[in-house]
Amino acid sequence: MSEPAAALYAVVSGDRLKLLMERTGTGDGVTSRELAEAAGVAHGTIGALMSGAQRVVPEHKAKAIAARLGVDLLVLFIPMERAGRTLVPAQQVVA
Repeated sequence: MSEPAAALYAVVSGDRLKLLMERTGTGDGVTSRELAEAAGVAHGTIGALMSGAQRVVPEHKAKAIAARLGVDLLVLFIPMERAGRTLVPAQQVVA
């Protein structure tokens, strides 16, 4: 049996990510490099999420980013499900 594919999460918006980085849950700001290091992701990933060049990350990365920012996962990310080759928000999937 193959393992299920990792759950994917799409960032709500690069602007929201930038805003949350300016004022984290503790009230302090965090740079993209600091966020990347604390969340254990590549610095380029944070930059790509902010610019919109990348929208989707695996669940473990989304959770790590949200945790470092001190916010609930769903404040910053939308759970995604695969529908063929297209990623659609999970709440919009029709059975």
